[in-house]
Amino acid sequence: MNNPGRILATTAALTVVLTACTGTTTPSAATIPIRNCGKESQFPAPAQRLFVNDGNLISMALALGAQDQVVAVSSIQRDAATLRAHYGTDIVDGLKSVAPEYPSRETVLANRPDVMVAGWSYGYDEAANLTPASLQKDGIAAYVLTESCRQLDGEAARGTVEPWTALRTDLTDLGTITGHSDRAAEVTADLDRRLAALTAAPKPAKTPTVFLFDSGTDTIFSSGKFGAPQAILEAAGARNILDDVDDTWTKVSWERLAAADPDAIMFVDYPGQSYTQKVELLRSKPGINGLRAVRDSRFFNLPYALWTSGPLNIDAAEQIRKQLETWALVPASEITPRADDAVR
Repeated sequence: MNNPGRILATTAALTVVLTACTGTTTPSAATIPIRNCGKESQFPAPAQRLFVNDGNLISMALALGAQDQVVAVSSIQRDAATLRAHYGTDIVDGLKSVAPEYPSRETVLANRPDVMVAGWSYGYDEAANLTPASLQKDGIAAYVLTESCRQLDGEAARGTVEPWTALRTDLTDLGTITGHSDRAAEVTADLDRRLAALTAAPKPAKTPTVFLFDSGTDTIFSSGKFGAPQAILEAAGARNILDDVDDTWTKVSWERLAAADPDAIMFVDYPGQSYTQKVELLRSKPGINGLRAVRDSRFFNLPYALWTSGPLNIDAAEQIRKQLETWALVPASEITPRADDAVR
């Protein structure tokens, strides 16, 4: 009579040998369903080899304490200093960076992840055949940043839920996927406590208006009502002047900025167009150089990882609140930012 235990042991040993010979990763048999961007998919439970693109998504993994499960990262260089300040130099420098910007499909596959974490315009690229659907054909579960979920399949417009809800969803989902649900609950509870404190801070008689300047040439890249900046500015006590735009990150005209004449202009700091270049552009452009924010130099510059959907959004909101207080655009409060990430 066959011995079931011996058969199982032999099968397991053979699997180890085959895995060592082929260089592939045998996925965990245990999976868990996660509903992401309106579709249910199966994810390893827990994931052991995460490939994560972009600083804001990397910050989620680090906030959850899942760094040991991250096999590779990409697009981290512009955010490395910010991530070191918040999560520690040893942890950030211990990550394996395999691409300075968006990775190729070949780079992702070469690192044999069981899960990729990215988003539309945050690493997934249909032209490069690097999509959730294409990865799933290779046995890789793909998680999409909720902020980047498309309103309709095939359309460019992104954003389906309120930005803080999008962030809580991602932290909870990734906590489940990595086996760090308890830590995810702690991070979201801390987020909610700090958000409640900001909400309770004294309000001005008139809400100040803010324009977020990501980058500018013939048009300006900014953010609408579904982007993280919308939630950040509201929490800080200001109004995003693009709160009527049904998108996350999008282009608008210079005329839109001129017509708004905001109380302050805030910048996304990352390579390509420096803070100094952006300020010089505003001060040299007719019709823009006379705006109140430009005339009074009410500028504030924060790193990319604080503006894009991630756990550092609450740090951005606290720092913006204090800056608005410095400009006397909102009343003084007891809000004390945990960090100082302003790039000057």
